[in-house]
Amino acid sequence: MSLEICIMAPDRIVLDTKVEEIILPTNTGQIGVLPNHSTLLTGLEIGIMLVREGTQWVAVGLMGGFALINENKVTILVNYALSAADVKKSEAEATFNAARIALDNAETKKEKIERSIAYRRARVCFQLSKEEATLAAMKKV
Repeated sequence: MSLEICIMAPDRIVLDTKVEEIILPTNTGQIGVLPNHSTLLTGLEIGIMLVREGTQWVAVGLMGGFALINENKVTILVNYALSAADVKKSEAEATFNAARIALDNAETKKEKIERSIAYRRARVCFQLSKEEATLAAMKKV
């Protein structure tokens, strides 16, 4: 048995396929979803979603949104999503380092909030740039 997953962003359908397992970055922590999961509607955090198709794990960066799990169908609505192939490693690392410095130098509450969001987005891109090595290691386990 498998899960039908559809990830939709405002400008495109990011992924529409059948998978065996997913791990979602929710607002309350990560959750794993397997076939016959109970019905659930949850908010999604800016983070990495892992999808297992057969024996292969694929990472997808999500920039917030919502997920509905119902009767082996997972519908994910996001503001923006990207894969490891969409990320250039050197740019991701530079952006991540700049965002970390900007967050450390934030003074007002508004600056801290805005820079925290920018930092979390940059961190997702940076993690995706390193994700291929991580997923290769998972295959060996």
